[in-house]
Amino acid sequence: MRSETAARKLTYAQAIQEALRQAMEADPGVVVIGEGVPDPKAIFGTTAGLREQFGAQRVFDMPLSENGMTGVCIGAALCGIRPVMVHQRIDFALLAMDQLVNNAAKWHYMFNGLKSVPLVVRLIVGRGWGQGPQHSQSLQALFAHIPGLKVIGPATAYDAKGMLIAAIEDNNPVLFIEHRWLHNINDVVPVDSYRTSLDKARIVHAGNIVTIAAFSYMVMEALHVAQAFAKHGIAVEVIDLRSASPLDTDTVLSSVKKTGLLIVADTARASGGITAELITRIVEQGFDHLRKPPTRIALPDHPAPTSHFLANGYYPDAVNIFEEICRIADIKLGADARAQILHDIRRINPHDVPNLAFTGPF
Repeated sequence: MRSETAARKLTYAQAIQEALRQAMEADPGVVVIGEGVPDPKAIFGTTAGLREQFGAQRVFDMPLSENGMTGVCIGAALCGIRPVMVHQRIDFALLAMDQLVNNAAKWHYMFNGLKSVPLVVRLIVGRGWGQGPQHSQSLQALFAHIPGLKVIGPATAYDAKGMLIAAIEDNNPVLFIEHRWLHNINDVVPVDSYRTSLDKARIVHAGNIVTIAAFSYMVMEALHVAQAFAKHGIAVEVIDLRSASPLDTDTVLSSVKKTGLLIVADTARASGGITAELITRIVEQGFDHLRKPPTRIALPDHPAPTSHFLANGYYPDAVNIFEEICRIADIKLGADARAQILHDIRRINPHDVPNLAFTGPF
């Protein structure tokens, strides 16, 4: 349910910055730490002005020692601090797997709920500028496999603010995944502090022809297609999953009971991903409601290419979703209608750059 407080439009990055600022104002125990946090580019602008407002004791850089610094943050969390740790790439968190998997995720369980680790780890994913195999992975399924870790990926600025505030206030570790192609997308965001559920999906476009359940940036690609179809009287339902763990099966199942068809879209690899997990659950719990086998749209099972020419064929987009909808729902469009929809959904920007105002790599 969206907040009714006064609102205005912010970018996704601005919403994150505001969430951090309001959380730090509300709780002096909230600190922000990460490589590049106080730099001029301020992690795509998401930490801009925080050091000036709260000082170097609450907003600070960290050395290139991810495992060690994650241990420091876990220790601080156990002592009453609420750290927000920032990695400019999710790939860098691989260097802290021991701390995240064996300590942060398990502490509450091993001590029978007497201790918890209120830690938020911001992890940035997505492609761009030929970053290749080691700087563009989407590893949400890897972390979602670990009991004790919440793994979320808001797709809108509204959810970015509400879910980040909720994550900071949560008493257990939350991995907050941001796709860099979302940072400049605007949304209506309330001025006041508010919280958004960390475990519930949301229907962002209602329909009855086919269900598309999407994670992170793929929500935007699915919305483009649904809006283009709507101009021709075809109602596609789009669900923003918002969380990879917990995974809200109920919302998707309710939609599938109505449409009978399911497409799951993710920013990660197909094998072993949340697309496979969600489809398995729907088949287990709602097989009789399916009119055709579910299908998934995800990355191929090989590393991301560095070449932007090869990347053009590596990443699925709105056109792939459009073709899959036509196939699974057996939609026969006239030549003019098909041409119009493809015109509406094809990207006009360079395929390896989210928009012309976006610069990188950091």
